[in-house]
Amino acid sequence: MLKVATWNINGVKARQDALLGWLAEASPDIACLQEIKSLDEAFPREPLEALGYNVETHGQKGFNGVAILSKRPLEDVTPRLAGDDADEQARFLEAVVSTREGVLRVASAYMPNGNPVGGEKFDYKLAWLERLQDWVKDRLALEEPFVLAGDFNIIPGPLDARFPERWTDDALFQPQSRRAWRRLLAAGLTDAVRCVSDAPDLYSFWDYQAGAWQKNNGIRIDHLLLSPEAADRLAGAGIDKHVRAWEKPSDHVPVWAALQLS
Repeated sequence: MLKVATWNINGVKARQDALLGWLAEASPDIACLQEIKSLDEAFPREPLEALGYNVETHGQKGFNGVAILSKRPLEDVTPRLAGDDADEQARFLEAVVSTREGVLRVASAYMPNGNPVGGEKFDYKLAWLERLQDWVKDRLALEEPFVLAGDFNIIPGPLDARFPERWTDDALFQPQSRRAWRRLLAAGLTDAVRCVSDAPDLYSFWDYQAGAWQKNNGIRIDHLLLSPEAADRLAGAGIDKHVRAWEKPSDHVPVWAALQLS
């Protein structure tokens, strides 16, 4: 069994203790991190390597940034999402790990928020998602297991928000954003969490404001999308909700999927 997880850490230096505690507890084989908010050379590699993880990062100072941690060697590591050479935001990192059943391709993605709607940031979000669609098409053509993991900044549907009516003006819940999500599923990807549960209270993010965590006013925006070859091997998926109650938490929690790959 191979466990792949994703977590928007919201600052790796600020959450280092939480990250180490979760890795020790959950022991994912591969962990994709977003919003590390760290330059590559400043990323705290040593304590993670001491836990047995290989570490690859694609960061920038102060915001954005993604990382992949793996108990197995990471190969063919590729930063940046193709399609816009002028895009300097550190939002995408791809790598391959070898298993007894072949390779598993993994991407850690931190997708644009897009607010305010109607402005340049929303246009950038939609353009980024178009580029992602092209990447998915290319990877599906390889007919190999892959996991697209990350903070998508998309609420897929009303079931994925405690109060969906409060998000109607937000970029995370706009028809264009949700249409991009459906296009990914229509291309052949599987939402790991929804594949195993249709429960109405599965959330991965609770804002720091207005007692959102205490009121369980959450949304589900962190996802693991699986290629058909990975979905065929899905053995389980879940959300480590309890991590949100830890000291100095991220506003996101880890989401994971277990694949029958050895």
